[in-house]
Amino acid sequence: MESFDYIVIGGGSAGSAVAGRLAVDGTRRVCLLEAGGRNDDIRIKTPGFMPFIPEKSNYRYETVPQKGLNGRTGYQPRGKGLGGSSAINAMVYIRGNRWDYDNWAAEGCTGWAYDDVLPYFKRAEANERGGDDFHGAGGPLFVSDQHSANPASHAFVEAAAALQLRTSSDFNGDRQDGFGLYQVTQRKGERWTSARAYVEPIRGSGNFAIRTDTLVEKLVIEGGRVTGVQIRRGGKSETLLARRGVVLSAGAFNSPQILMLSGIGPADHLQAHGIEVVLDRPAVGSNLQDHIDYVSGWATTSDVPIGSTLKGTLRMAAAIVEHRRKRTGVMTTPYAEAGGFWSVMPGTPAPDVQWHFVPAVLEDHGREKVKGHGFSLHACVLRPESRGTVRLGSADAAAAPVIDPNFLDDERDIAVLRAGVRLSHRIAEAPPLQAFGPTDRHPVDLNDDAALDALIRDRADTVYHPVGTCRMGADADAVVDTTLKLNGLEGLWVADASVMPKIVSGNTNAPSIMIGERCADFVMAAE
Repeated sequence: MESFDYIVIGGGSAGSAVAGRLAVDGTRRVCLLEAGGRNDDIRIKTPGFMPFIPEKSNYRYETVPQKGLNGRTGYQPRGKGLGGSSAINAMVYIRGNRWDYDNWAAEGCTGWAYDDVLPYFKRAEANERGGDDFHGAGGPLFVSDQHSANPASHAFVEAAAALQLRTSSDFNGDRQDGFGLYQVTQRKGERWTSARAYVEPIRGSGNFAIRTDTLVEKLVIEGGRVTGVQIRRGGKSETLLARRGVVLSAGAFNSPQILMLSGIGPADHLQAHGIEVVLDRPAVGSNLQDHIDYVSGWATTSDVPIGSTLKGTLRMAAAIVEHRRKRTGVMTTPYAEAGGFWSVMPGTPAPDVQWHFVPAVLEDHGREKVKGHGFSLHACVLRPESRGTVRLGSADAAAAPVIDPNFLDDERDIAVLRAGVRLSHRIAEAPPLQAFGPTDRHPVDLNDDAALDALIRDRADTVYHPVGTCRMGADADAVVDTTLKLNGLEGLWVADASVMPKIVSGNTNAPSIMIGERCADFVMAAE
């Protein structure tokens, strides 16, 4: 059997950071396991090809029918391959709000206050604006301004300003509220995944083994300690040994799945699938939180936004040529080019809604092709009260987990979303966006709560930020402690968005990378 000091399961946003930091100095033998491939396809590296990312790079999960969404099944894209979801996402660089982390600490996660995590965000970051009190300049994760944003995206920011809403050029600085263009995880016009940041620079190092197309079947547990990983490669099962420990970084869906396949989880659920119970931990797979999102859409008479007309197609064809030659132009778009954070309910400790503005018509996560030009405006509930679960659908590691976000189960969530959608329409009705000649694709009486709620339940879905299923805490029920070590077993850490006790107020890629950075330090401190 092959033997390593550490095995990291999952080469996504957090896992790449953990593996890279553990391996970079050459003193530890590290193995990174990833179910997908290398993700070096041009369609992944080119931001504007995001709608055409290969299916092999996306798990394309679905939820169980959602009671709060009128029985609809939701779509749950998750990155597969090195870089994980940072290889398929909209590249928006957002950390969340200071209050999020201070609240984690106040509720028992000592050492996770904002002032504790800020140095790790800065350590990871290479911001093209340079370093300051809030930003890093020398890290492996490149963060860039957008240099070719669509005029409609600029008009969105101007429209918000016309409503006397604050304009912001940095959502990760001293305050989060406001509207502006997002910074993105790109370098010289290409997508910069977590794997490109942490894994590819040390590929080929003698102490660093990268195993792609490798399915983890379960953890090997002996005498209360995780000693290895059982994997499946090329149709054959084998065991890899971990002398010092294993870091599980498979994401909010697959980390609890792997724990449950290994006998760690709700005992009755494991027994129902014929799995021997090693640790009865009801919190594994519970506490699922996600940002429920509603997309308002407008068709425009203007052909300036991205669209599928002949002119729009020719413009994109020219942009592809420009990008291949110079790595500049329209094909650097993250699509979610602009947005903002604002409070729509009274008494909130931080903004409670986030907007993503897309200078194109977006229907059904981009899976429905729409002719013509237009723009879309996402509004998502930043701190939802609804809680869901992840469970096993089968004892086969290759089977998809059973995902139930339980969207809009708590009436407080739809109240926030209702107010957020109303503000979306106010922004769209401001003169800077009216100049594009917009027509509402889903008209509704905005003053009629019942009609608006019905439309929301018919069309809302995830904005791709699942967290919380292996939650961190100081209490006995927490899955991991505040150093990300699994409670009840030696030699196992969990490092990804699943450990968040509560979802952050923003996109989850940057916080997941921060968690990976911190975990590497925790692991090394335990040596």
